[in-house]
Amino acid sequence: MSDSFGSRRTKDFGDGPLTLCRIDAVPGSERLPNAHKILLENLLRHENGVDVTAEHSRALVETGRGVIQFHPSRVFLHDTNGVPVLNDLAALRAAVAAAGGDPRVVNPAIPAELTVDHSVSTDVSGRADARARNIEREYERNAERYGFLKWSATMDGFRVVPPGSGIMHQINLEYLARVVEARDGWLFPDTCAGTDSHTTMVNGLGVLAWGVGGIEAEAALLGMPVSMVVPPVLGLEFTGKLRPGVTATDLVLTIVELLRAHGVVGSIVEFHGESLGAVPLADRATIANMCPEFGATAALFPIDDVTLDYLRLTGRSPAHVDMVEWYAKEQGLWAGAGARYHEELTLDLSTVEPSLAGPRRPQDRVPLADSKPMFLAALEETTPGARPAGTGVTHGSVAIAAITSCTNTSNPSVMVGAGLLARNARARGLRSKPWVKTSLAPGSPVVTDYLREAGLTRPLDELGFQLVGYGCMTCIGNSGPLLPEVADAVARDGLSVAAVLSGNRNFDGRINNDVAMNYLASPPLVIAYALAGTMDIDLLAEPLGHDSDGEPVFLADIWPEDHEIQAIIGKHLDAGMFTSGYANLFDGDDRWRALDAPRGELFEWAEDSTYLRRPPFLDNVTAQVPAPQDIRDARVLIHVGDSVTTDHIIPAGRIPATGDAGRYLTGLGVAERDLNTYASRRGNHEVMLRGAFSNPRLGNRLGNASVYETALSYRRRNIPLLILAGAAYGTGSSRDWAAKVTALSGVRAVLAESYERIHRSNLIGTGVLPLEYLDGENAALLGLDGTESYDVLGIPEAILTTAQALATDHVTVRARRAGGETVEFRARVRLDTPVEADYYRHGGILPLVYRKLTTERQPS
Repeated sequence: MSDSFGSRRTKDFGDGPLTLCRIDAVPGSERLPNAHKILLENLLRHENGVDVTAEHSRALVETGRGVIQFHPSRVFLHDTNGVPVLNDLAALRAAVAAAGGDPRVVNPAIPAELTVDHSVSTDVSGRADARARNIEREYERNAERYGFLKWSATMDGFRVVPPGSGIMHQINLEYLARVVEARDGWLFPDTCAGTDSHTTMVNGLGVLAWGVGGIEAEAALLGMPVSMVVPPVLGLEFTGKLRPGVTATDLVLTIVELLRAHGVVGSIVEFHGESLGAVPLADRATIANMCPEFGATAALFPIDDVTLDYLRLTGRSPAHVDMVEWYAKEQGLWAGAGARYHEELTLDLSTVEPSLAGPRRPQDRVPLADSKPMFLAALEETTPGARPAGTGVTHGSVAIAAITSCTNTSNPSVMVGAGLLARNARARGLRSKPWVKTSLAPGSPVVTDYLREAGLTRPLDELGFQLVGYGCMTCIGNSGPLLPEVADAVARDGLSVAAVLSGNRNFDGRINNDVAMNYLASPPLVIAYALAGTMDIDLLAEPLGHDSDGEPVFLADIWPEDHEIQAIIGKHLDAGMFTSGYANLFDGDDRWRALDAPRGELFEWAEDSTYLRRPPFLDNVTAQVPAPQDIRDARVLIHVGDSVTTDHIIPAGRIPATGDAGRYLTGLGVAERDLNTYASRRGNHEVMLRGAFSNPRLGNRLGNASVYETALSYRRRNIPLLILAGAAYGTGSSRDWAAKVTALSGVRAVLAESYERIHRSNLIGTGVLPLEYLDGENAALLGLDGTESYDVLGIPEAILTTAQALATDHVTVRARRAGGETVEFRARVRLDTPVEADYYRHGGILPLVYRKLTTERQPS
């Protein structure tokens, strides 16, 4: 504990005295944004005079800048990112043991939780037994992985939330988030590093949390800090009031559009203003959840009475609520402190209108009033010359309508609104169109509890929105196959069909390989489009269908009133639902309890496993740290444009039988129906390597040849590889495998116009060098087409200057064309902190941790 702390205050909340150390000893701290106050407290508490010093704290307060080492109080994972993290830790244990060390040094140093929510697929939908059948298939596919997770839960400080419990971020919001930590007699802010970019959802509670790559999570689990440049903070002021019928989804899509256009990558957004108190906690969580879509590091709301009311509603104890209130007020984290922001914007809530986003990016907002012409324009771009025809399956038909994702299913207003719209639609005799695959996948069982209590389950069921499972499902690409007649029509006629989902991402190829256009919408609008069956409709002017008397039924006729929604929430949602729903969260069902799990400190990989293989990232790692080397005579593996996502780099959805990964698995005897998804096979690097850059919508300008085979050919000849990319490279999910497959493919460096924060960090964590064109330059302006050979010169000097905390240096890139002409230019080295330089110098985080653990004193 630093001597720089201010006054100490102690209070007993029932379990003994707890001490708070105020940050007020640092002059000027009272005007800091809340995010910087939390970072300041973290610095002061971990000050050691070496890598965390008083100078770091003073720089944070005086300039709002600097490079710091941040120590999160806990780590949060999900199964598909968590399995490779834990697989790496198992490999690290084995490597430490092989070096004569004690594998027990590889153990979580801070509390960690993992939720199994990313593996269940919407194989079956639109029928009463859908959830049971999907669970059955889930365990058939994933029993081996789940056994491994049960083994991992034997590590001290690590807990697993079993399958079927809900979505990680909704569980975090409703149950796991502490808001204020009480540990070892001290009180301090709950801060969380999560292996999913939507970890920001608990920012709605005032918890500073954000997504990190699995590689960074491994380091944090082992007690290492997260190295970071202090993010600037933008204040977004709320004024006015939402109009009747406007939902939280409409609000967040407006914010995504606003902030993406402004530019907040690398920043934290904080919300304040006269209207903040009227924004419910569930709406705040919806906004914070989609923070990655507007590109910020975090999207923090203050702690206020709305926060405390939500904590009470969700069953947190009175003593804990009192503790949160006392701490927030004592530490200056309570709303209304009057912070000094780096930038400020204002949003008048009364200007928000009903909206969608799509057809391929969440920031591309579509006002509902303009949805039809904007759809037709998007269809022309996707499939030139295409026009919707007839009333059956045609261009623009809605093939998937999914109420999915913690983004919206955590929000009772839009969920009850969907249930009421379904009730009203059934009362008028409307039904979903038969070609629409409909599904309901809430983020926690509490949702189905209050829908059932309110009598809204039956009308949802009658429209095909039966419960399919408690998990991410369609939102992350586990949509399952389209209905057979739709899939056949798409394949036969080359149709561009659509999905409408209440999720947070709609990138190309993410939702379903056969769906060309994807739209984000509120749960009530998802149902409306299922009733219409097409995107070729103006929902504000054209009928959804006709009642039994032949009268047209318009959306306005069945849209529920706000007062009825709130009355139902007030009557049917209470703390008892949350306390009973989460009482046995870590126990699991009979299937989970019956799973065999390995025992012992070392995990033994089965030679014939197609799910879990010993990862290769510590192969050939020695105690000696290699000296950085220039890259010479490299070739370009892929050449891509702007906004390439981690889904483009390594998909999460189903594995096609015809691709490199599918052929590899079927060659090992895996049946085509059991290929499963890339997300489920992240414990097998051979599958992931063959899936790298295989998304058909990647847009590789070097052609459509197998990237795996191309990389293999270069690797056999010991030729290093580069990637040429445009702006916002690596946007989307915090998918560490997007960086891992890059490294395993033999890529030594990526040259891009700009990077999304998490992917840049992941590249460094796997030993890949992120380079950035100088301002105003790009591949086109420099005349690069990817056929050149490249030298990257000056790397050792750039690493040295960054490691010494000097200004970020540059390298010289020399590109030689086939005709002998040479293009030479400078590129920025995006190693932003000395710690990042150290990661790169070691060849990645895992080799660094291995060397650290095998040279330090082992436990007795």
